[in-house]
Amino acid sequence: MLDKSNAMRTAIPTPSDHWIVTPRGRLFARRWQPSASADGHAPIVLLHDSLGSIQLWRSFPAALAAGTGRSVIAYDRLGFGQSDPRTGDIGTGFIDEEAAAFFPLVLRHFGLEHFIAMGHSVGGGMAVHCAARHADACQALITESAQAFVEERTRTGILEAKASFQQEQSFARLRQYHGDKARWVLDAWTETWLSPTFAAWSLNNVLPLVRCPTLVLHGGDDEYGSSQQPERIAGLAGGPAQLTIMPGVRHVPHREREGAVVDRIATFLASAVPPLRTPT
Repeated sequence: MLDKSNAMRTAIPTPSDHWIVTPRGRLFARRWQPSASADGHAPIVLLHDSLGSIQLWRSFPAALAAGTGRSVIAYDRLGFGQSDPRTGDIGTGFIDEEAAAFFPLVLRHFGLEHFIAMGHSVGGGMAVHCAARHADACQALITESAQAFVEERTRTGILEAKASFQQEQSFARLRQYHGDKARWVLDAWTETWLSPTFAAWSLNNVLPLVRCPTLVLHGGDDEYGSSQQPERIAGLAGGPAQLTIMPGVRHVPHREREGAVVDRIATFLASAVPPLRTPT
């Protein structure tokens, strides 16, 4: 059962849709703007997980905008959701590539001089890279169920998921969100993370470059990562970090306990990130 009771502090905003042109294809983006008061606050930019999309964030972006009073922006990475297809191997450097090649185009499209980066699962690793690469502009970092390194629990979870997608019913659900790109999306996740060449990947060298305040959220029963994952993120982050482990929660806290996640983020941002300016 979803927990939404405490999240609605302002009216639910109506989203606006955007297309972002890149040299490799268009990205689909959506923005939730709660009110004019949000103009004095850095917006939150969401980076989705390995099988994710704007649609799969579901009600969370609107609840986050309402609960924090900040603009929230989400986009489908190239090859995902409604964005243009991506062909070929995604490559082992895809996490850093997102921060280097695509995220700056999102910032430019929306005219963002400052932002808050939030990512779920692999999107959390991308958010870490975004915070490190754009340190002067990133006011805060929020990771949710993020991996900091490849552990056996992560590989086991991916192997189990890969087997489940052999069933047509499960794969049909993936096609519902990614259309004809679904097979590429699935392979980009499973084949990359299970590859021996990716086994040594970690955020160890990037996290010390993060200077902003960081909130690390993780489910106590996360099937893709033990508590060592959030502990490493909080322990190596270069700025002040807060760690929140949510008991009884699995890999998608924002879906399982939406209201609690929004409230925790709102409390963190209210104390850690002052307004950029006073709205007139």
